[in-house]
Amino acid sequence: MRVDAFAIRLRPRANFEAADLGVRLCQIAARDVYTCYLAVFVPFTALALACYEIADWLPALVLWWGKPWLDRTILFALSRAAFGQRTPPLDVWQEQRHVWWSQLWRTLTFRRLSPWRSFTQPVYQLEGLRGADLRARVRQIRAGRTRAGTGILSAFSCAETSLVVALASLSFWFAPQGSGIGLRTLLQWGTGSLGWFDFAITVAYAAAIGFVEPFFVAAGFALYLSRRAELEAWDIEQEFRRAFA
Repeated sequence: MRVDAFAIRLRPRANFEAADLGVRLCQIAARDVYTCYLAVFVPFTALALACYEIADWLPALVLWWGKPWLDRTILFALSRAAFGQRTPPLDVWQEQRHVWWSQLWRTLTFRRLSPWRSFTQPVYQLEGLRGADLRARVRQIRAGRTRAGTGILSAFSCAETSLVVALASLSFWFAPQGSGIGLRTLLQWGTGSLGWFDFAITVAYAAAIGFVEPFFVAAGFALYLSRRAELEAWDIEQEFRRAFA
């Protein structure tokens, strides 16, 4: 890897400084990231919402379970943005075998429950290692940073939950006067007599995922880059390559 090709300045950073860098990277590359992400997210969400006729709780479960798979498209776009490259949706389609279908079973099973998945996902998706080499590499990258990875998950989960509550509350704020929709209606939620609100919660959850998830993936990706800069002295190599280019 040519570290002088990075469009960002590499150096070891404090954990949450690195997360801030990821958020900033996502903001800069938002057009490409969201275009690629939404091209996958919108059909996936439509499929999840179609499950509402089977069970009212199933769409939210499908969305929650599929987040690591959706994250792979985001990470692909972010990894190219880190080198200053554009990523049109056609590039994702051409690389679909690697981006969408590689390691699909592991992505949707035990890695789904990993509390630091945004931090370790770049190892699985970008480094091309397998077997014992992959496991050793994950342990090396993760050493001393698991609390930071879990902290990123907790912070963005709180942001996502807050956004869901805010969006779902709009159904009460904008309800017509005299419709009978209010606090008493909210207290009935979960009794089986408020199906429309279950659907509103699911739609709000989908919207929150659509907005927050790229920033979550970007924060974990930047933490990964910071860890590699620490392990491999990328910052020094980057300066030497640029100085003697």
